[in-house]
Amino acid sequence: MEYANHLNEYAPAQSEAQVAEEVARMKEAARSNENAEVYKFCYSAIDLTTLSCTDSVASVTEFARKAAEFNERFPHIPNVASICIYPSFVETVGLAVDGTPMRITSVAGGFPASQTFLEVKALEVAMAIENGADEVDIVLNVGRMLTGEYDEAANEVEVIRAETDPEVVLKVIIESGALKTPELIRKASLLSMFAGADFVKTSTGKIDVAATPEAAVVMCHAIRDYYEKTGRKVGFKAAGGVRTPQDAVLYYTIVREILGEEWCTTDLFRIGASSAANNLLSAIEGHEVKYF
Repeated sequence: MEYANHLNEYAPAQSEAQVAEEVARMKEAARSNENAEVYKFCYSAIDLTTLSCTDSVASVTEFARKAAEFNERFPHIPNVASICIYPSFVETVGLAVDGTPMRITSVAGGFPASQTFLEVKALEVAMAIENGADEVDIVLNVGRMLTGEYDEAANEVEVIRAETDPEVVLKVIIESGALKTPELIRKASLLSMFAGADFVKTSTGKIDVAATPEAAVVMCHAIRDYYEKTGRKVGFKAAGGVRTPQDAVLYYTIVREILGEEWCTTDLFRIGASSAANNLLSAIEGHEVKYF
């Protein structure tokens, strides 16, 4: 399908200076959100992530077990939204969290570079879902975005979307740190939504520049503009470098200020994180917590 022409229906991105001014306002507004209730919500929005070359069945099983048993130790804190792992560990996590409401997220589709055959990407996504993934995070083809092959980049997402059941949540990572400019970040976000993304996500966490508040501002404006034209709500996920409670609250504030209170649910806001989980728990409990 031709998607690039639809970009002309949307206003251009803000300038870098305008984005910087908005980020400064968001940082100021975030101070009033640094409290236990917001910390709890941010914790509940985490896709608890382990994406390491050292992951094993044993380590992932223990990781998932701790998440599954979280409410036994912390019954007053809502649990994380999901566990995020490589496709080969989807079944492992499924066994560890069986009988709980824990959702399973898998990166797939040639993560993190998206540099393989489209058939391989689609097959990997299908296999992750067959093994039990409720949600799948794929990477938009950044190389195609950088060379202006917008239809080709979006069509890859469309093909993968067609391989997933409608109830499977598809998150598309635009790798904003590689796109760099507000205009490319906006285009990548819109193209992902045109092609069927349920979420747009900042980063893989595997390159030098991961999530930034600047990218989040641009992406959330694209989500808002898309919603105003189509009536379809698309979620936002910040991932890569989100470590402190203050980081999490800043992204929460950006979402709330630009998209509104109705986006402040785990159906429409996620944080991809590992160390942020313990840091948010420490902020909630008022002392250092090393649960994970």
